[in-house]
Amino acid sequence: HRYINFSSMRLFPYNDNHPMMFVVRSLIFSLFFFFTFFTSNSNASSLKQTYLIHTVKYNTKNMVTSLWNSLQTENLHDDDFSLPEIHYIYENAMSGFSATLTDDQLETVKKTKGFISAYPDELLSLHTTHSPKFLGLEIGIGLWNQTSLASDVIVGVVDTGISPEHVSFRDTHMPPVPSRWRGSCDEGTNFSASSCNRKIIGASAFYKGYESIVGKINETTDFRSARDAQGHGTHTASTAAGGIVPKASYFGQAKGAFASGMRFSSRIAAYKACWALGCANTDVMAAIDRAILDGVDVISLSLGGSSRPFYVDPVAIAGFGAMQKNIFVSCSAGNSGPTKSTVSNGAPWLMTVAASYTDRTFPAIVRLGTRKKLVGSSLYKGKSFKHLPLAFNRTAGGEAGTEFCVANSLKRELVEGKIVICLRGASGRTAKGAEVKRAGGVAMLLVSRETEGEELLADPHVLPAVSIGFSDGKILLKYLAAGGGGATNATVASIRFRGTAYNATAPIVAAFSSRGPSVAGPEVVKPDISAPGLNILAGWSPFSSPSLLRSDPRRVQFNIISGTSMACPHVSGIAALIKSVHGDWSPAMIKSALMTTARITDNRNQPIGDMGAGHNSAATAFDFGGGDVDPTRAVDPGLVYDLSTVDYLNYLCSLNYTRERILLFSGTNYTCPASPGDLNYPSFAVNFVKLKTVRNKRTVTNVGSPACEYVAHVEEPKGVKVKVEPKVLKFQKARERLSYTVTFGAEAASSSSSSSSSFGALVWICDKYTARSPIAVTWD
Repeated sequence: HRYINFSSMRLFPYNDNHPMMFVVRSLIFSLFFFFTFFTSNSNASSLKQTYLIHTVKYNTKNMVTSLWNSLQTENLHDDDFSLPEIHYIYENAMSGFSATLTDDQLETVKKTKGFISAYPDELLSLHTTHSPKFLGLEIGIGLWNQTSLASDVIVGVVDTGISPEHVSFRDTHMPPVPSRWRGSCDEGTNFSASSCNRKIIGASAFYKGYESIVGKINETTDFRSARDAQGHGTHTASTAAGGIVPKASYFGQAKGAFASGMRFSSRIAAYKACWALGCANTDVMAAIDRAILDGVDVISLSLGGSSRPFYVDPVAIAGFGAMQKNIFVSCSAGNSGPTKSTVSNGAPWLMTVAASYTDRTFPAIVRLGTRKKLVGSSLYKGKSFKHLPLAFNRTAGGEAGTEFCVANSLKRELVEGKIVICLRGASGRTAKGAEVKRAGGVAMLLVSRETEGEELLADPHVLPAVSIGFSDGKILLKYLAAGGGGATNATVASIRFRGTAYNATAPIVAAFSSRGPSVAGPEVVKPDISAPGLNILAGWSPFSSPSLLRSDPRRVQFNIISGTSMACPHVSGIAALIKSVHGDWSPAMIKSALMTTARITDNRNQPIGDMGAGHNSAATAFDFGGGDVDPTRAVDPGLVYDLSTVDYLNYLCSLNYTRERILLFSGTNYTCPASPGDLNYPSFAVNFVKLKTVRNKRTVTNVGSPACEYVAHVEEPKGVKVKVEPKVLKFQKARERLSYTVTFGAEAASSSSSSSSSFGALVWICDKYTARSPIAVTWD
């Protein structure tokens, strides 16, 4: 596409043929012109801030006229004035623009006809191999056979950029770029048009919002281009759609037959909107806006903020715009678990992905002087340590923060040559290892507190380090408090590193993965699904150390990191797989297929566990939605629950959103029906407040065998009676739609429960097909 350059306004794309863009551009031009020549600059107005501004479509004349009338009343004789900075015009993800304005300028904009809302820009955060095989994907078999890989699917990744020379992004044997692709490979610092190929077909960078909040990007540590300086974007892109790389590993760890993205033959479009300190809302909006215009099929977003109403959530608003263009949007659920009601990116048109374990582990054995054995996790693959003294807190430094090994808290004379124990919290995990190394410690035992539970994260530390769960951590600290418990009164430990192991119990929902219910939309079960997100091996930037520490000189092709950031691109890539087989499916149909076919039992045929609640606790719908993703079953689900734009708008009506708030999503005036009805979602969120009975209607579409008779099977939540009518759905042809009603009745003994939840499921079964919808019931 083409660009206009307005000096200090910098560059932004436009489309002359788009009527909405003519409206918004007219407003921008008017703002720029009138602010330049007429705006006064009082003390209040001299303070500038960046805003995301929503406007209506097709209202140019009224907007400009109203703006002119408003500015006529301004003081035209002030010697001083402040020029507004226009950053982006949004034409696809929403209708509007972003700008840095004074308070007075913002007030002028608010008085302009066509204005809907404005809110300040802020930073979102990133939610920071073996997984294909664990998920049942193998080369030449099933979804990865040559036939299913014939079509071109484009995955847009909004993240920290991409490393174009990485082996995961080679385009060997790939056909020409799809003719429908409308994107570009934007040049910038250390990034040229030739950096793209038939694998990475587009790359752009968005930083105007970030720079308006943080200041100019430090180009000694980052690139003002799509090139990845941090590694996160390369990791997520290669997870979603990286090519097959034989024998990839992290210093020999996690080495298998190959590493690959979920949809290794997909094209990648990289949109860099995240930088050293986060991702500005306005930049993320611009990236999604461009991705829609460019023609991607899937958008992967491993980022987010705290849960908030959808009408002030830029990811929800932009995701709605993408959904309207038939684009599947996958988002990370967040890393604030196991606390309840922490899930982010909870809009029903977004796929919200929780994180789970695979069966691959990196065991390390810690043996205390009492011969007591503790099992932890470590990426170190070197020699063992025998009978080394331990140091912790007062025996390591004694200053405030020593127990957490914060920077400069450890004393060399106390820890040199010893194994240092550090509690999680207060500083980054790899930064703790750097502090131990600085003070002369030879190894670190990183102990989880109760809030982190039994999670065993394998981090790329700068020295030998072992992650230890809360239970074993208590044993270790008790041993220290007893002075070793032996006649010599010495506290010592030995460490043995076991490398990479397989066949551990999995999947298990990770403790850090954010939990439901959603604060913004409790009427829908969130998260939707879980996918591998702990200790994931994928591509990495050569400009970043694996530990992300500047003092770490190591560089790797592949790194192992954890987070719902890693889970999200798994689902993005699998959605691309389904899209390649079912090109005419809507985003809602793809989401339904993923949710209703997800697995709820582990590789021991037991209910999938929840690490946040302990090894023996079963995960619930508020932990992982429908279950853990199963790509092989998802491609042939039998039944799907479809949804349209109108369905989602009616859902917003049911939330009692005002006309102005709905306008943020619809773009034009939308009249809510008298009875909005139920959202045709593949799960059931039932809240008993005053009502003792709740009825939900659902409609399913047959995408399996043309003639199939589905029978309803109900797993009733505790304290709830569930009735399905009809109990049998008889389909006679493909794409036939049939409806049913579910009645939920609260039993008297349970209806008075305070802030409690119970869970069940409705399962439709016909021959080989099983479509399962989770039920989550809450009492307020």
